[in-house]
Amino acid sequence: MKFSNKLYIGLLGLSIFATSCDDDSMGEDPNATNTVQVEFDNRFGSTDLVLGTTSATNGSGEEYTVSTLNYFVSNVSLMSDMGEMISFPDQYFLVKESDTGSQFIDLPEVPSGNYSHLTFTVGVDSLKSISDVSARTGVLDVASYGDDNMYWSWNMGYIFFKIEGNSAVVDVQGSDKFEFHIGGFGGRDAATPNNLEQIDLHLDGVTVSASNSPQVHVIFDVSKVMDGANTISLAETPAIHNPMIGKSVSANYMSAFTVDHVH
Repeated sequence: MKFSNKLYIGLLGLSIFATSCDDDSMGEDPNATNTVQVEFDNRFGSTDLVLGTTSATNGSGEEYTVSTLNYFVSNVSLMSDMGEMISFPDQYFLVKESDTGSQFIDLPEVPSGNYSHLTFTVGVDSLKSISDVSARTGVLDVASYGDDNMYWSWNMGYIFFKIEGNSAVVDVQGSDKFEFHIGGFGGRDAATPNNLEQIDLHLDGVTVSASNSPQVHVIFDVSKVMDGANTISLAETPAIHNPMIGKSVSANYMSAFTVDHVH
């Protein structure tokens, strides 16, 4: 009988503990918000990109290294599995391979729920591009770029995507440097090529709650800049600064972003 009483008390204790745990998990505020962090991890396929060191060979058989990789991310939004869109309309980010901190962006006050899509634009939208300079602060402050310029003063617009590097097949006035500067939002006074590209990525298992702040690990495959919908030869095209020519590059990097995993 004493053994039975002890067994009963033990089982009762386990039951209370289990119920308490269930109450803790089910008792979270459904109206709570939390932060979703997105990491942009630049790679050559499965190999980490190291500026000036990691080499790759493009579809034209040309070996090259990358010395600079920058791109703007804007108009970020998350879509819930119920179809609700959570937008961050006036937040602009400049991802730079040379600055590890810039590769992590925070999306604050995301409502609790499950999310199935992450969308964003590579570039700076036309409305912000032509707004008064006083409204373009932070990463959009053209005076902050120094030698690593991300704005075309001659074209009144931002460089949405910049990749520079070196290849032995390039010979431009004795230099082996290549550079692709991609911009163009459709034109202010006259129609021009629009190189703003919207990226839509499927999410699997992204749940936000009071106790869960997920991190989405996005990989950008640098090799697809030259080998995507269009094959680009560095020997033939070592420099791109024209929005019309840049369209072939922006069409390529549309497919370079993928979700690797979620923490």
